Amino acid sequence: MSAHSKHSAADAPTRGRLIRWARFYDVFVAITTLGRAGRIRDQTADLAGLRPGQTVLEVGCGTGELTQRARMRVGSSGRGYGIDPSSEMIAVARRKAAKAHLDIDYRVAAIESLPFEDATFDVVLSSVMMHHLPDDLKSVGLAEIRRVLKPGGRLFIVDFKRPTGAFAHVAIPMLVHHGMAQGMEGLPPVVAAAGFADVESGDMPSRSLGFVSARAPT
Repeated sequence: MSAHSKHSAADAPTRGRLIRWARFYDVFVAITTLGRAGRIRDQTADLAGLRPGQTVLEVGCGTGELTQRARMRVGSSGRGYGIDPSSEMIAVARRKAAKAHLDIDYRVAAIESLPFEDATFDVVLSSVMMHHLPDDLKSVGLAEIRRVLKPGGRLFIVDFKRPTGAFAHVAIPMLVHHGMAQGMEGLPPVVAAAGFADVESGDMPSRSLGFVSARAPT
C-alpha cells in the first residue's frame, strides 16, 4: 500500500493555525521573501548539518520545499519524511516530490501527535511554523519531537525574530503572521524545558529570521 493510500485526505486535528490555501502558498512565500525563499531554504538545510544516510523529518512541511532539500542532502542511503496538518499542503508536497523523483514519506499529521515510533529520526526540522502554535502547544509539540528523535539527534528550528523598528511592524510577513509580538527569542527556554540539551540560538542570513538548535538527550 502506498503512502498516498495509507493516510487520510482529511485535515489532522490541531490547535495550531492551519493553512489551507496550498495552491497559492509558494507564490505568496516568493512575494513576501522578495524572491529569496529558495536561498533561505538552502541555508536552512545547510545549517541543519544533514549528512548522507540520516533519517530526517520536517514538521509543518507545507508544500515540501525544505523537505525536498533535506531529502537530497541525506542521499540515497537516507530517508525523508514530512508532516503537516493540512491535507491540501500534503497533496501539493506529494505531487512535487513525485515530479522531482524524490522518495519522501509525507503524512497528514499534527505536531502534537506525531505518527512515528520513538527514536526514529536523526534530525527534525521546523521552518517558519512554531509561531502558528499557542504557547502550551509548543511545549507539547517539542516533547513529541524529542520522543521521535534518536538519542543525540538534532532539532533545528527557523522562525521569525521579534520585529524591531518602525518598518518591521508594517512588513508583509509580520502583518500576515499577526504581528509576531514574541518572536524567535522566546523559544530557547521552551526548548530547554522540553528536555533538550545543547540549546543554541542565532541569526539566519535573512535579517527577519533566527534559529534555535538543540539535541535530544543521550
